[in-house]
Amino acid sequence: MQPKYKRVLLKLSGESLAGEEGHGINFDTVLRICKPIKDCVGMGVEIAIVVGGGNFWRGRSSGNMDRTRADHMGMLATTMNALGVADALEQLGVTVRVQTAIEMRQIAEPYIRNRAVRHLEKGRVVVFGCGTGNPFFSTDTAAALRAAEIEADIILKATMVDGVYDSDPKKNPNARKYDTITYLDVLNQGLQVMDSTATSLCMDNRIPICVFSIQDPENIKRAVCGQRIGTLVKEELE
Repeated sequence: MQPKYKRVLLKLSGESLAGEEGHGINFDTVLRICKPIKDCVGMGVEIAIVVGGGNFWRGRSSGNMDRTRADHMGMLATTMNALGVADALEQLGVTVRVQTAIEMRQIAEPYIRNRAVRHLEKGRVVVFGCGTGNPFFSTDTAAALRAAEIEADIILKATMVDGVYDSDPKKNPNARKYDTITYLDVLNQGLQVMDSTATSLCMDNRIPICVFSIQDPENIKRAVCGQRIGTLVKEELE
């Protein structure tokens, strides 16, 4: 297998790290996800990772709590996941750095764009925690922002479904899966690929998004090598 992309931004949901328990971190699951990441690094691919925090906390589902404070709690949840992913990668022999958008000097580097790029150029995996560091923005938006900043070739969005559908496949057995779709169609149809802010940011910066299932972690390697899996969101369809 030969990689198609030189530098990628991998978006991992918090749920993907939880395993069958559905909450917290299942370290065996994290190791399974990290093994193909190691293989990609071995092929010379530069990998940055943005992690969600939904396995611990969801700010938008926090009831009557102040939204800003709830989102800050969510940022702390992403940091726990970032440290868990970093630990798994290190156990596999991969050199990794964690950078957080909110300064936590004792446990991670502060996010500095040039330093992150230098780490990538040296073959280190960089895991970004704390989203954008601002409330009211999702970790999907953080993935789009970091991808633009580090000039990633593509965003690999690893999810619990195998692509983008015209309706919820869990509720509609006749839902149709797209192989490719444009950013505008995603926005116009209100499809739940990423939130509209993240999708618009990708569209403005012409960053393609590959949405695929993380149920088989080897899909990370397949996506990096340009195999037809999941759904590709891009500017124009051939």
